[in-house]
Amino acid sequence: MAEVKPEPSITAAVIGDVVASRSAPDRRALHRDLSGALRDAGFAFTVGDEFQGTHPSVGAAIDAALTVRLAVAPDIDIRFGIGWGQVTVLDTETGIQDGPGWWAAREAIEWTASAQRQSGLAAVRTSYRRAADVTGPNVDAVNAALLCRDHLLGSLDDRSLRILKGLLSNHTKKDIAAAEHVSASAVSQRAGRDGLDLLVLTSTYLRGVR
Repeated sequence: MAEVKPEPSITAAVIGDVVASRSAPDRRALHRDLSGALRDAGFAFTVGDEFQGTHPSVGAAIDAALTVRLAVAPDIDIRFGIGWGQVTVLDTETGIQDGPGWWAAREAIEWTASAQRQSGLAAVRTSYRRAADVTGPNVDAVNAALLCRDHLLGSLDDRSLRILKGLLSNHTKKDIAAAEHVSASAVSQRAGRDGLDLLVLTSTYLRGVR
């Protein structure tokens, strides 16, 4: 009996890789440290330091990418390309996939890598593309939000990154302050000054993109 392959589906395909991975002093350790974060967010390594995953919506893909990025920041820097389009499983045993969704994701991450080489766009880490034959979230609108979000993220120091991780994990500012050995007032001031509350709100809105 012939094997029945799954029907093509419209989904969000995500490709990610590590920025400047070749300069890492211990690539084996980098791979090990990143593996857990990828697994928890539904990604898997493909070749070298590149990884991939699919998600049911563009918003879910954006959220998963941010989760991985923050899980390993600031030690490991990651960029992403998100594509919305048809994805076809070519081989059910190996899980090999293809289709316009993946082509859009590849186009997106290549643009991300190119943009990073421009001084005004050096903080860019995520971009989105949509296959030509499907409807979906507006490319320009989503990328406008991602550009502004990445600029804010790129300006954060280590403490602000830790506080942001706590806020996105629904920890109270009082609990975060205790973990940072500072006052709750200091956390609130930093959250306002560095745009952390804005980043939490932005993440909520982007998570809902369908």
